[in-house]
Amino acid sequence: MTKPRKMKKSAGTDSNIRSLMHFCSETGQIWLHEHRMLLVHAEAQGGMRKELIDTLGLDRARGLLIRMGYASGVHDAEVFSRQDQGATDYEAFKTGTQLHTMEGIVKVTTLKLEADRSAGKYYGEYLWENSWEGQWHKKQYGVQDNPACWSQIGYACGYTSALMGRTIVYKEVECVGKGDSNCRIVGKPIEEWEDAGDYLRIFNQESIADQLFDLQTQVVQLRSVISEKEKLSSDVLGNSPSFLTAFNLLKQAAGSHIAVLLLGETGVGKEVFARTLHERSSRCNESFIAINCAAIPQDLVESELFGVEKGAYTGALTARPGRFERANGGTLFLDEVGDLPLSAQAKLLRVLQEGEIERLGDHKIRKVNVRVVAATNVDLRMLVKDGKFRSDLYYRLNAFQIDIPPLRERQEDILLLAERYMEKYSAIQGKKLRGFTDKAKRALLTYPWPGNIRELQNMVERGVILAPVGTRIEVEQMGQLGGEGSAQEYRLGKNGNLDVESAEGKQDGKDLCQVVLSGAMTLNQVEGLLIQAAVDKACGNLSAAARMLGLTRPQLAYRLGTLNDEGAIGGGQASSAASRAAAS
Repeated sequence: MTKPRKMKKSAGTDSNIRSLMHFCSETGQIWLHEHRMLLVHAEAQGGMRKELIDTLGLDRARGLLIRMGYASGVHDAEVFSRQDQGATDYEAFKTGTQLHTMEGIVKVTTLKLEADRSAGKYYGEYLWENSWEGQWHKKQYGVQDNPACWSQIGYACGYTSALMGRTIVYKEVECVGKGDSNCRIVGKPIEEWEDAGDYLRIFNQESIADQLFDLQTQVVQLRSVISEKEKLSSDVLGNSPSFLTAFNLLKQAAGSHIAVLLLGETGVGKEVFARTLHERSSRCNESFIAINCAAIPQDLVESELFGVEKGAYTGALTARPGRFERANGGTLFLDEVGDLPLSAQAKLLRVLQEGEIERLGDHKIRKVNVRVVAATNVDLRMLVKDGKFRSDLYYRLNAFQIDIPPLRERQEDILLLAERYMEKYSAIQGKKLRGFTDKAKRALLTYPWPGNIRELQNMVERGVILAPVGTRIEVEQMGQLGGEGSAQEYRLGKNGNLDVESAEGKQDGKDLCQVVLSGAMTLNQVEGLLIQAAVDKACGNLSAAARMLGLTRPQLAYRLGTLNDEGAIGGGQASSAASRAAAS
């Protein structure tokens, strides 16, 4: 038997629990670690409870409130598990009673506790004083024959079951709703109760709404069998208006053989769109060939696209087909098509017009039947104006244009995509995770996503790798999302009052402004320090540093060179990066 004793400083102490609670006056949010909490009026909560009982009936309302309390208890147990640093079994369960008390639900006193998590043994008996739920039930319905603290019982079951790793069920043997002076509960493993089946039905009971949703789902499934299958690719998800506009255009183009031009920023999923277009077309059983025009040296572009004959140039020891021949009957995806050299553009135009190719070093004409889908993140019209892209090829490729929106314009899709990638990478890593914390979700929604979907994928994959099994992914585990508001936050002090908490490293920049305006530093020196910090953090990777600063790589390279010449930057990786940028 684990006996109460003087608590040592651990995750279960009152002060540590109070430190996990944060109040933000500007954003109107309350946090228990990374889980968002609500402070509601007891009278309003009681009114909602009464409406549930009057609408659903006593039994259904009881089951619903028990399950709601159970979910709340599981959440609080997860908070404790995050902070657990060698706490004893007694301290683990003591934390639950302190959280229940601190949240204003009921004052909990431990009467008897026998707990051994490693052996799976548990028996607990607790006294509840000032039970909110029991008092309100008695006020609204009078003295009852049965206990009435349903959500509180659910909380105790959820918290204890989550920590024990097995189902623990509590019964309320005394209740103020029955006219008793206080409430008293007893908890032990479900199989030790004679009426265990009744509790299993409560925890798994389906509501009327759930049954209606199931029926509706069956109707939708039947309709999908009768009508044309309209299912998004597993990697093409979204409900936002901008995404649906682009996707509807893709579906319309899929039924024809027209050339398609996909426009969008880097990382928005242009190749995924192209593959989906191919899968939905009549060419889906043939090859889908993708080529990045920017990744091929200019002197090899023609041989890669159109093929080469043996002896066409030094090193051409065998004849080989190009991408057009390999894609014959299917789809050829030309990514970064704006980087094609003019000589290759002329041959590409002929293929699109005549459906014929000539291998490099050969005069034999070969017929090909290929659908071309091109993509770019630059303005081809400007390249045409500058003489870097053929106007006739532009109009040929731009027969059907689809603009893919950046992720920052798809707010409704961010969490949907994040959940999809979490499932994908959890399966790869062999982990079972429970989703994202509330604070992580808020960070996902407020981040500007300069790297779009590709950046989201990388961040979620990182979070999946770092998150412990059975938990939720936290903000820190996904790297620096930024945008985590600089609003003033508060925490619960020892006296129960709200104390101002200044977040470490969060400043409004006034000190930096004063340094520049006083003449202590020049603007170029400040810019140099910022760029140097970004390059150092990116370990010398200019592309990554540019993304941090909201610049393109050429823009960063130009600034590095300029600042290096002026002596505003020097030392470390930034200096060597400036040298490389100047050399390039």
